[in-house]
Amino acid sequence: MESKFLFLANGTAAPFAAVPESGFDQFRTAVLEKVASGCRVMAFFAVPGGENSYQLIAVLGDPSQHGLLAARSSVTEKFASLTAECPSFNRFEREIWENTGLLPENHPWLKPLRFKHADPGVTGYFGMKGDAVHEVAVGPVHAGVIEPGHFRFECMGEDVYSLEISLGYQHRGIENMLLNGPDARTAHLLETAAGDSSIAAAVNYAQIAEALGAAEPDKAALKMRQIALELERCANHIGDLGALAGDVAFLPTASFCGRIRGEYLNMTAEFCGNRFGRTFVVPGGIRYQVTAQRAEKVRQWILRVAPELWNALELMFDSPTVLDRFENTGNVDKNTALALGLTGVAARASGLTPDARRDFPVNGAAAEPVGFAGCGDVFARAKVRYLELKKSHEFLLAALAEITGEVPGVPRSNWSAAADMIAVSVTEAWRGELCHVAVTGSDGKFRTYKIVDPSFHNWEGLAMALRGEQISNFPICNKSFNLSYCGHDL
Repeated sequence: MESKFLFLANGTAAPFAAVPESGFDQFRTAVLEKVASGCRVMAFFAVPGGENSYQLIAVLGDPSQHGLLAARSSVTEKFASLTAECPSFNRFEREIWENTGLLPENHPWLKPLRFKHADPGVTGYFGMKGDAVHEVAVGPVHAGVIEPGHFRFECMGEDVYSLEISLGYQHRGIENMLLNGPDARTAHLLETAAGDSSIAAAVNYAQIAEALGAAEPDKAALKMRQIALELERCANHIGDLGALAGDVAFLPTASFCGRIRGEYLNMTAEFCGNRFGRTFVVPGGIRYQVTAQRAEKVRQWILRVAPELWNALELMFDSPTVLDRFENTGNVDKNTALALGLTGVAARASGLTPDARRDFPVNGAAAEPVGFAGCGDVFARAKVRYLELKKSHEFLLAALAEITGEVPGVPRSNWSAAADMIAVSVTEAWRGELCHVAVTGSDGKFRTYKIVDPSFHNWEGLAMALRGEQISNFPICNKSFNLSYCGHDL
């Protein structure tokens, strides 16, 4: 029987015409069967087709084959929702409906995702009835530098029965601005889609570009990309663990991690001149020269700072008062995490094992994935971060020591993308799998550039974590996920 899917290795491209097209019923059945067999929903989006029609594109991750599967189907006006059978399609179908008007029939939770056609937050919220029920509305404006998002709690006393999360306040239309690229703006738009994942986004774009026609990087440049990715992971995990400590008033770890996070940001700046790592990764390699002396400087920097980090973290994890707040708080069980398609830290804390570094490898060594069978509580999400920091440090110290010569920088190039192609790239960003899919037209310009941030999958996990919790536990549950508003809203 003819295959209903095109197999793509991570960071590769193929003619768009090679993506098998089938009737929607066949397409729907095939996709659901693949997900039931262990594949993950990486992307699901619509590309304009002929008159009044769209091509629905599904990209699934298949860890058993260490690659990605693509399929498509042409639809007009409506299609049968997949969400009831597979909840991980929920947000994708809502996005398609909002962007194109295509109706996912019988979708159980159809409402605006980013409020493209309405004021953000103006919608009918789900509610409970009863004399003892009360509703708590938090946001969209929050204290300090927290990005805007609205949280609607349905409570009985202090107990949360339901949390509905409404986003869209950060919607900037980045995917629309990427159309008709690549151009001088493309890399900047992608690096700033979610600023704390700038390096991961740049790696994905570089792999898309190299698959579509840009020059291939050498092994030394690939290693430097992985080093930059792990520095980004370290800085963010350290910041999150410090913030979790702060949320339970454990100030020693909070204060130390606040300072130490800056050390890792400055290590990134040592390689490229800015703490977010922007412009460091470019199609064809890396932008700035890295010498053995500079690599050794950063390695010695890590050796000096790391003991303080482990001391601060072990102090927190040994504290009974901290563990009392973390353990059995905000649980997301393994079956729920699997159904929702959670990824990254949140998935691993619930006992799942997704990790693009192992499941969808690309050229070049990467840090070893963490195996951790947690129960999906705040403690597990904190512990995964701690274990990932250990693995990242092992990788960084070994990789930096292997740089014995000069890794040359390459100038930004005006590359041209091949026409009528589809390219897919997945990177294990610090929150989880970050997926980019590019489709080019007959002129070699982007017809579609789809970004799926790990937060897109994981916001529903936070909502589930609050069910049955006391509302006072919301801050530490929220911080244990630490999801991106702007990465979701794009």
